[in-house]
Amino acid sequence: MVVRNEALHLAEAVRSVLEQDYPGSLGVAVAGGPSTDCTEQVAADLAAQAPRVLCVDNPTGRTPAGLNAAVKATCAPVVVRVDGHAVLPPGYVRRGVELLQETGAVNVGGVMAAEGTTTFERAVAAAMSSPFGVGGGRFHYGGEPGPADTVYLGIFRREALEKAGGYDEHFARAQDWELNHRLRADGGLVWFAPELRVTYRPRPTVRALARQYRDYGRWRRVVMRHHRDSVRWHYLVPPVTFLGLAGGVALVLLGQPVGWLAPIAYGGANLAATAVLGRRLAPAETVRLPLVLGTMHLCWGWGFLTSPRSLAR
Repeated sequence: MVVRNEALHLAEAVRSVLEQDYPGSLGVAVAGGPSTDCTEQVAADLAAQAPRVLCVDNPTGRTPAGLNAAVKATCAPVVVRVDGHAVLPPGYVRRGVELLQETGAVNVGGVMAAEGTTTFERAVAAAMSSPFGVGGGRFHYGGEPGPADTVYLGIFRREALEKAGGYDEHFARAQDWELNHRLRADGGLVWFAPELRVTYRPRPTVRALARQYRDYGRWRRVVMRHHRDSVRWHYLVPPVTFLGLAGGVALVLLGQPVGWLAPIAYGGANLAATAVLGRRLAPAETVRLPLVLGTMHLCWGWGFLTSPRSLAR
């Protein structure tokens, strides 16, 4: 588990690991980076209370560096990635190890089940659980079990993880997708299992959500530069949407009424998706959905279009 500024959720995340009903030995390595809250103290307190918790230093604060440090500090034949925003269900590790044995996969993972605790977070969770919100990733909203390009978090065979060289530390984001791409290129099977549902806590503010999705778009572009065969059509939808809206606004400013077509089309699609998703939400959550969806789409598209080559050479 790599954590930075996770004081709010860290104890819950670690507790969900320690309470697993896995029949074998199990421990958790927490790689803590420089934080502006009390994350490091929370981690130290958890380690003092539970011998199975190991604190690992991650001075750069970068996720792949912390993951590699945590893996290196452990020796078990199975490595389970956990996120500081995630809560594992009780049988997660046990079932994941069973699936490694049943399928012969080198990595198995399931659904990133977003669940909010505030009105805004619940709106984000609804958007993240919708194909309109996040595109074609089955790990966001489920689907049939089977081979996949990538999965959420991951339960790995250590030998395969080490053979691949671990996580590429050049990738501040999208390191999961990039690692799974290399595992598959080496002949390994990455298996999606929808029964493995992990609770994920969404970002709590518009600003945090915008930064998150801008970074997603930036780093997806980096992965596509490094692995040309990783391009998928749905990755191109947000940047095309951004360009279409920007072009439409430009035409309107130039006095061309045809420019209204793009904003009207996107606004209509956004509101239609809001109407469908809002059926299971409270009114206060529903009214926030258009802003949430627009933030996710446009910030992802902007990040993709402005992704500098210097991010990962």
